[in-house]
Amino acid sequence: MSDISEKRVVVITGSGGGIGCATAYRFSKAGYEVVLLDMDLEAAEKTASKIGVGDDHCFQTDVSSQNSIRETIESVLLKFGQIDALVNAAGIPGKSARFENYPVEVAEKVLCVNIMGTLMMMQAVLPSMQKRGEGSIVNFGSVSGHRGYPYESAYGASKAAVIELTKTAANENGCNGVRINSVSPGWVDTNMMKQTINGYKDVGCECTYDNVRLGPMKRPADPREIADVVFFLCSKEASYINGSDIVIDGGKITE
Repeated sequence: MSDISEKRVVVITGSGGGIGCATAYRFSKAGYEVVLLDMDLEAAEKTASKIGVGDDHCFQTDVSSQNSIRETIESVLLKFGQIDALVNAAGIPGKSARFENYPVEVAEKVLCVNIMGTLMMMQAVLPSMQKRGEGSIVNFGSVSGHRGYPYESAYGASKAAVIELTKTAANENGCNGVRINSVSPGWVDTNMMKQTINGYKDVGCECTYDNVRLGPMKRPADPREIADVVFFLCSKEASYINGSDIVIDGGKITE
C-alpha cells in the first residue's frame, strides 16, 4: 500500500459549502487525507485550495444518483485505499411554503438529496468499513428534524428521517467496529442560512438575518463549531458514542 493510503482518510460530501469546508479544514489540520465531494466541482476545488490539497482530492458527485456515488467511492478506494470516516454534509433546504402549498416536485428533490443521498452514501461506504472492522460515519440532521418549524415541511421531514436512518444503521453496525452518529445544527452562519431567511419572504415573513430567532445565545453557530463536533464524533475519544444525535444549536431547541 502506498504512503498516501496509510494515512487516515475522510470523505466529505457537500464539501463546497460552509460547514463542509470547515469540516475539511478540521480534519486536514489533524493530518487526515481529505477527499472532497460536491455536485459543484469548482466549489470542492475552492475548498481544496483553502486546505492545501490538490484537485485530485476532489470528485464531482451527485448524491441523488446511485451510479454517481458508486463511481466516486470506487475511485476513492482505488486511489486512497480505505475510508476511515464519512461525513454526509450534503443537503438542500428546498423552499419556504405553507404545507398545503408546498410544491411536490420541490419536496421530492429535497427528500431525494437529503434522505436518499445520505442512505446511498452510507450503503456505498459501509462494506469497506465493515471489512476492515472500523470506521465512523456522521450524518446531518437538524433542529428542524426535531421540531415542526413553519414553512419547511420537506426539509424538516428529511432531517427527521436522516436521524432515524442513523439510529437504525448504528444499531446494525455497532458490533462490527463501525460507529454511526448524526449532528443536528440550529442556525449556522452560512449561505444556506441566508438563503433560507430570504425564502421566508415568499410566505410574507419579514424575517431578516438580524432579527431571526437565534436562541438564548443570540447568535448563529460558526461553521467551525459544527466541524469540531463532527471531528470529535469520528475520533477515538468518541469510541462509545454510537447511534446518537448531537444537537448543536446554542439552546435554540429549548425555547
